[in-house]
Amino acid sequence: QVQLVESGGGLVQAGGSLRLSCAASGRAFSNYAMGWFRQAPGKEREFVAAITWRGSSTFYANSVKGRFTISRDNAKNTVYLQMNSLKPEDTAVYYCAAGLYGSSTSHYDYWGQGTQVTVSS
Repeated sequence: QVQLVESGGGLVQAGGSLRLSCAASGRAFSNYAMGWFRQAPGKEREFVAAITWRGSSTFYANSVKGRFTISRDNAKNTVYLQMNSLKPEDTAVYYCAAGLYGSSTSHYDYWGQGTQVTVSS
């Protein structure tokens, strides 16, 4: 099993930046692809970004492309989401996940508890 804990969320002004971290415990973290998803009130959980198990490939939702960067440090068992040029519509609970590389929630087996990101205008 893999346990995931997100951190780094908070309140930020529009145009600002945040860096989310997801710390993993358990065995074989580096064998999993990692993804970030987000969920706003009243909406379904949506894909944000994903990275392969070796970090060689990434892809992003169109809504965040060019603003967000996903990365991982397998030596630290940590995945990151650097968020720049934040917009109020980015406000959501952000979740990290481990599993098979993809953009669907069904591809991921393990989930963190979420961290709140609020962007004010």
